[in-house]
Amino acid sequence: MIKKSYFLLLGIAITIVSCSTPNENVLQGKVERNYVSVVGKIPGRLAEIRVSEGDFVKKGDTLAILDIPETDAKVAQALGAVHSATSQYDMALHGATAGQLNQLRAKHAALKEQYLFAKKSLDRVEIMVKDSLIPPQDYDEIYAKYQGAKAQYDAVEAELKEAETGVRKEQQEMAHGQQKQAEGAYQEAMTAYNERYIIAPSDLKITTSTLDLGELALPGYTLFKGEVATSTYFRFTVPESKLNKFEEGQKVKIKVRYNNEVLEGTIRHIEPLGAYAAISTAYPDFDFQEGLYEIKIDPINKEDAKTLFLQSTVLLEL
Repeated sequence: MIKKSYFLLLGIAITIVSCSTPNENVLQGKVERNYVSVVGKIPGRLAEIRVSEGDFVKKGDTLAILDIPETDAKVAQALGAVHSATSQYDMALHGATAGQLNQLRAKHAALKEQYLFAKKSLDRVEIMVKDSLIPPQDYDEIYAKYQGAKAQYDAVEAELKEAETGVRKEQQEMAHGQQKQAEGAYQEAMTAYNERYIIAPSDLKITTSTLDLGELALPGYTLFKGEVATSTYFRFTVPESKLNKFEEGQKVKIKVRYNNEVLEGTIRHIEPLGAYAAISTAYPDFDFQEGLYEIKIDPINKEDAKTLFLQSTVLLEL
């Protein structure tokens, strides 16, 4: 009875060993993906969470919304400054209002009539002075009135021209600069306002959600962590004795162990591996004197590979 039990256990052990012994013509590797941490830029409380762990999201999807009351006030202040600066610039650019222009034009017309009347009077008096019909004193009085009418007419003409063409160019440029400054402050406020929306930077599978509703999210704190769905690749470790069978750009076939799916891939990169703990094979049966190399293989069809389980085993024939 003891002998039978001994041989039974020995057979089971041999079976286990034979089943676990790797095929020398097959390399075992792992499914890998890049990770992305999604963080907030300004402090706020989580008002809404739109995704759960395990969800697939597209680039640009809203993952969560923060409650940031301060940004509403900043946007309102900045918008008011933009309206004020824009009005100042328009005033500097276009000059007086329509009502002011009408008043100046009426004043200009009246003074122009006075000036023309004074000029006609002066022309008549000049003829009479030459014929000695009036004394020079009367001529001097009429000439003085003519000069006064001309000065008033020249002044209102200059005033009307300035009102129609606007203020000085330097003042216009100053008002324009103030408008641009206000617009920049508004854009800054809107940028802070939009930071309340936590956006997916790329196509992701959400693996970790760190906060619950109502909790405070500080700047730089990781709110979500996810796998980049389109970054799936396969990692294998090979000794230098088998390195001659691979080259960058080579087309290979990868077999997924848990579902026997076969995928085509391209060797993206081969690099020396410095740490034994980083090997991906389950059977490090090579000579420890040999150098180790890591082979990274990209699937040709990334859509087929994005749902593979992370760290699952894949096989590569030599």
